[in-house]
Amino acid sequence: MLFEKKEEGYLTLKEASAWASEYIDRKINISNISYLLQYGRIKKYGCNGTTLINREELKGYYDSYDKEEQWKEKLGSDLNWNLSFSEYRESERTKHVHRLHSYKGKFIPQLVEYFLDAHTDEFKREIFFKKGDIVIDPFCGSGTTLVQANESGIHAVGVDVSVFNALISNAKVKKHDIDELENAVQRLTSRLMEFQKEKKNIPFEEDLLSDLSEYNRTHFPSPEYKRKVIQGKINEKEYAKEKETAFLRAYDDLVKKYGIKIRQDADGTFMDKWFLFPVKEEIDFLFSEIQKIEDPDIRQLLSIILSRTVRSCRATTHADLGTLKDPVTATYYCKKHGKICKPIFSVKGWWLRYTKDTAQRITQFNNLRTKTHQICLTGDSRTIDIYSELEREKPELAKKLSEGKAKGIFSSPPYVGIIDYHEQHAYSYEILGLDRKDELEIGPLSNGQGKAAKDAYSEGIADVLKNCRNFLQEDYDIFLVANDKHDLYPEIAELADMKIVNRYKRPVLNRVEKDRSNAYSEIIFHLKDK
Repeated sequence: MLFEKKEEGYLTLKEASAWASEYIDRKINISNISYLLQYGRIKKYGCNGTTLINREELKGYYDSYDKEEQWKEKLGSDLNWNLSFSEYRESERTKHVHRLHSYKGKFIPQLVEYFLDAHTDEFKREIFFKKGDIVIDPFCGSGTTLVQANESGIHAVGVDVSVFNALISNAKVKKHDIDELENAVQRLTSRLMEFQKEKKNIPFEEDLLSDLSEYNRTHFPSPEYKRKVIQGKINEKEYAKEKETAFLRAYDDLVKKYGIKIRQDADGTFMDKWFLFPVKEEIDFLFSEIQKIEDPDIRQLLSIILSRTVRSCRATTHADLGTLKDPVTATYYCKKHGKICKPIFSVKGWWLRYTKDTAQRITQFNNLRTKTHQICLTGDSRTIDIYSELEREKPELAKKLSEGKAKGIFSSPPYVGIIDYHEQHAYSYEILGLDRKDELEIGPLSNGQGKAAKDAYSEGIADVLKNCRNFLQEDYDIFLVANDKHDLYPEIAELADMKIVNRYKRPVLNRVEKDRSNAYSEIIFHLKDK
């Protein structure tokens, strides 16, 4: 619908952003409104080339959006909406080094910040940690607690059985030479481009993208196509299958024209199965070049960038990045984007994107970091002697811990039978040649959620708490973030000779690779000595 002049009730993108921000009391920027248009959530109107939005349609969308009362009705009135952090945009929930690498099951930094920061407000009446304290995270994961401890002026010790998790965590909190990193990236990228000159996958992919662009413009115009699917005017399953099959002929012709080898010769390992032949060649080349770098800090940081790149280049659909159902070796209909998409044939695009992004994020964190000490130790939190390990790895922090012990714990233990933490980064272990310690995981997906698995999980978490108790002050505070749907934590506290003194029930609004339409909450258990 076009207008000769803007009619009452219609808003420009900027006006819509301001109106929506005021209406739901949360910062909504222009890109958020553009997203709604792109994915057919609201209709696009126009006036003399200017995009317009109908205010009532926008209001209708936000009225159906997750609201505090709707969630409390589903999850209970004890829901602490203040801990939803709904006012934060996605870029703030993944600020600076928190997104150096993807990681399933991590909590958002604002949650850690809330409990570690020495401040009070109308919702938080107690201060649990102060600047200069030490906090322990025995399930360190990707290092969220360590990073936020640094921001808050608190020392932190993390422990994780995963070598790769420790690698990520320590890379986040370490101070890096950005100039040296950028110089190394420039040299590596130049070598990669020289390597690619001998291959045919780059011109092949350029031709494929050109053909796909024209095909999608014709058969999947945006946002008209998505709106027709939502309105039921197009049977998405039948239409998509027909168009997918039709384009496969053009794809096969291009593969033959350029003589592209698609599959690897074997599929016995993760890297064999989930990466196309041209991609695996480039990965192997970059890894070999990274190994030649003498500076161990820069070499480790580049290894993490390579791992992040590799994750984005797996031969899977855009909708299955987190689940990896079946390898994809040809073009396919992408339900997520509503058009025909393709697998990855070169790492170059993601490599360039992530090298630049990493440098920017590290620079941002360097401007916020405090002069405090953080480290993630590799080991089993049930048995590790934190003092001894710190004396070897970080003596200055060992001295502080021996002088005053840690004030408490802030951690998110694994959920029973949900994730295999080593397996989610199988590609990294394989590429980087890291040792796996799957047998030391507590509550892995592979063990299921039966009685034996739950009993073993409870004993494992309790053993961690009992061991860490040796390194805590008398009046300690322990905060554990958990989705305790099996009601295991009262027993865990009893086994650890501790007591639960408070429960903070928070709504989880931004669930990665989950059905966000379903209300979901988690509990932050506050434990103290009996």
